[in-house]
Amino acid sequence: METDSTNATASTSPKVSRWKAIFPPAQWAPTYQARWLKDDLFAGITLAAYAIPVALAYATLAGLPPQVGVYGYLLGGLGYALFGSSRHLAIGPTSAISLMVGVSVAPLAMGDPVRYAQIATLSAFVVAAMCIVAWLLRLSTLTSFISETVLLGFKAGAALSIAVTQIPALLGIPGGGRNFIERLFAITSQFFQVDPVVTSIGCGGLLLLWFGQKFMPGRPIALFVVVISIAFISMTNLTSHVVTVGEVPSGLPNFRLPALRIREVDGILPLAFAALLLSYIESVSAGRAFAAKYGYKLDVRQELLGIGSANLFVAFGQGYPVAGGLSQSAVNEKAGAKTPLSLIFASMTLAFCLLFFTGFLKNLPKAVLAAIVLVAITGLINFREIRRLWRVSRMEFTVAAVALVGVLLLGILKGVVVAAIVSILLLLQGVARPHVAFLGRIPGTRRFSDLARHQNNERIPGVLAFRVESGIVYFNVDHILRVVLDRVEAEGKSLRLVVCDLSTSPRVDLAGTRMFLELHTELAKRRIILRLVEAHASVRDLLRIEGAEDRVGRIDRFAMVADVIEHFQTEGVQI
Repeated sequence: METDSTNATASTSPKVSRWKAIFPPAQWAPTYQARWLKDDLFAGITLAAYAIPVALAYATLAGLPPQVGVYGYLLGGLGYALFGSSRHLAIGPTSAISLMVGVSVAPLAMGDPVRYAQIATLSAFVVAAMCIVAWLLRLSTLTSFISETVLLGFKAGAALSIAVTQIPALLGIPGGGRNFIERLFAITSQFFQVDPVVTSIGCGGLLLLWFGQKFMPGRPIALFVVVISIAFISMTNLTSHVVTVGEVPSGLPNFRLPALRIREVDGILPLAFAALLLSYIESVSAGRAFAAKYGYKLDVRQELLGIGSANLFVAFGQGYPVAGGLSQSAVNEKAGAKTPLSLIFASMTLAFCLLFFTGFLKNLPKAVLAAIVLVAITGLINFREIRRLWRVSRMEFTVAAVALVGVLLLGILKGVVVAAIVSILLLLQGVARPHVAFLGRIPGTRRFSDLARHQNNERIPGVLAFRVESGIVYFNVDHILRVVLDRVEAEGKSLRLVVCDLSTSPRVDLAGTRMFLELHTELAKRRIILRLVEAHASVRDLLRIEGAEDRVGRIDRFAMVADVIEHFQTEGVQI
């Protein structure tokens, strides 16, 4: 891969001042090289060519006029270029957010198309406000709310949910239904009503898009398909038979504050929060991939400000929530983008098209837009990773499956909440029931490791050594105490010494300390000695304050498991 001087700048640059960190163009603009200009210009034009058909399709998926999707790319790119920290991330509508807006706003709008658009715009404004608040409060750990495993299942569920909304347009059938099951049933029951002309156009577009994605990746094939389909419809008498986009208003978006207030729309906060989670997680995930590839640092806290700025610009332009997506960012990167200036060039190109070329979109078949969406969402289902999960961890596979089914049965908005809850429960389950490893000596050494994993380890007669592979805190102490005492009972009356290795427990709270005191009491009844070794400094301090040293002997940073056992074997200790 050709080395770019931008990489060297990123990896060797000194710590920047606070205002430059908040306003990233102040970092890259002074070092901008004239030769990068043509690369950013070409990347911007290429990104705009990719964005036009995709934006039209996603706006339709969101239930909004097609030009609103273009507004998302135009204004979102400008906002992110001012405050985002990634050099390659491209901002615009995404399939998951578009579907979530489509299914969530409809019941809130109560059949009023004007109110529908206003609620969609308000959601972008609230996302921007939440991003700014999260930036101020340093809540960049939002990415931890949904694990990669849950996100895998969520994306697959979102892809299937999107697919059943687009297949009717692809086949020329009415479709119907309010959720995945109802929509799937409607498609199967209407299968014999398929319109052969619409299906031919849609499937032809699907085939061309697949061919382009496979053999010409990174090229704006979707724009080529759009042009061909418009020309075909315009030169035939099919305009009355095939559903098309219709008139697309020309001109730039009108800039104004959202017409509605938060208190006027029940349910806007859950919608905005779900959009924020999806936007931030997807943007940071894509941004990190490019930062790692080109050797610069992505500021995950600054990304909150970048995404917030993008959504604020979009809200003022009457759009709906946007995010950084991997597919559009890959187009930007492969076209040669060097800095966020490519996003500004893309916005200028889109503005030019909105002013002068919207009339050409009148005869664009909606079947082709459906084909564009269907091809775009194929990247959401990672079959290879799903198969790997099945082989490596059935539990992780089950978690991904729960997220997938949650999206299909509950809808994409509630599916985000389910995904977050599953992630948190998974985290708590791992901490609440940590692995308690019982140790044996590695042959020929003074080191100890898990007997269950290494059955050739040497058992020490009369000694039980164990370690807890997590922090020891209030909601896992009962589990740990039960597991250890059960093993003590299983060892029988020959057991004389129990050693706890605390090197794998970086945190012990008051409940953990008292658990050790209780364990000491239970072992003393059986005339068994308890010793604690290799505790971290903060853990040693707490154990001493709680009087553990008076019960279990000296707790310091010198003794290891082997030292305590050897001392016991050579000297012997009486209770």
